[in-house]
Amino acid sequence: MAASSPLRSLPLWLAAAWAMSLTTLGFFVVPMLFANLPSPAIAGGMAARLFSVQTGISAVCALVLLMSFRSEKLSPAPTVIPSCTLLALAGALSALLVEFGVSPHIVARDNLALWHSLGSAMYFAQWVCALLVFGKLANAASASPASKDV
Repeated sequence: MAASSPLRSLPLWLAAAWAMSLTTLGFFVVPMLFANLPSPAIAGGMAARLFSVQTGISAVCALVLLMSFRSEKLSPAPTVIPSCTLLALAGALSALLVEFGVSPHIVARDNLALWHSLGSAMYFAQWVCALLVFGKLANAASASPASKDV
């Protein structure tokens, strides 16, 4: 049997990068900003900029994942494509809603507790979507016949 294309693992790597970038920023970097910068205002401003960059990373990862699901050379097992497509769309939509719907209210300090809670919940939902995509792709890769060739 022929070995599978190295590109075949691209969706798995993208899902891993997406999930880990969300994990790193949301659970390590931002808490460290608030713990180590001189004021919450400075930490909040820096966190807002980092979350904006994360939105771009999430959108690009989700978009390339969606494109890979349509490619014969990159596509994972057909059984995971529908659920991974929905999860990638939900994660990207969540990221964009936080960036363009919730963030402006947080920056304007408009009912900060409500908008911060909503933004945190949507960030968490995005993180769960990315983890589920990664898990489904990892399970599909470990169950595929090509992964058993040695």
